[in-house]
Amino acid sequence: MAYWLFKSEPSAWSWDQQVAKGDEGEEWGGVRNYQARNFMREMKVGDKGFFYHSREGLEVVGIVEVCAAAHPDSTTDDERWECVDIKAVEPVPTPVSMKDIKANPKLEEMVLVKNSRLSVQPVTKDEWNEVCRMGGLRS
Repeated sequence: MAYWLFKSEPSAWSWDQQVAKGDEGEEWGGVRNYQARNFMREMKVGDKGFFYHSREGLEVVGIVEVCAAAHPDSTTDDERWECVDIKAVEPVPTPVSMKDIKANPKLEEMVLVKNSRLSVQPVTKDEWNEVCRMGGLRS
């Protein structure tokens, strides 16, 4: 299993909206960055991810699971763009802020710290375990 981080501005798509989609999940469409698209192409059904509120909140607020592998993005007719579907798994009991992530030496190499603008990014198993610990979750 691989681990990922999905960023969304809560005013555009929030954790509550993701939860409301239930087990059906939601297409993670509209991504127009080649590196982020390529990461989605690598994802497998069952991979886990952090749901991160960007711009407002700046924190990991939930755990999601990839529920459909990469497929054409329905938000465009341009065949270069693909996306995955994700579903909410559980909220993070104590949201983990960007400030706390940056302050943790175990996370200093995390893509979120090094390239915070990337909307879909990989997370190592050690980073996953540490953020889960910080948020009050078992990894």
